[in-house]
Amino acid sequence: METIVVKSEQLNLPEKILKKLRGKELEIIETEEGILLKPVLEDPIKSARGFLKGSRFTSERYMQLKQEEKDLEK
Repeated sequence: METIVVKSEQLNLPEKILKKLRGKELEIIETEEGILLKPVLEDPIKSARGFLKGSRFTSERYMQLKQEEKDLEK
């Protein structure tokens, strides 16, 4: 898979499209109809990593909540 990161001086696209894609990684796919530029989706796990940083939510608190749920189900 060949990819590029869009910069305004590298690719001539309509301004509306360029604004959406600027700085994004694109996959380049050659088809019978022409060339397809497809944005590469971010890994959802990688992008979620660290989202609780700085909060008071800990793994111990999570385990406590799960235990409380179990106790309620009894």
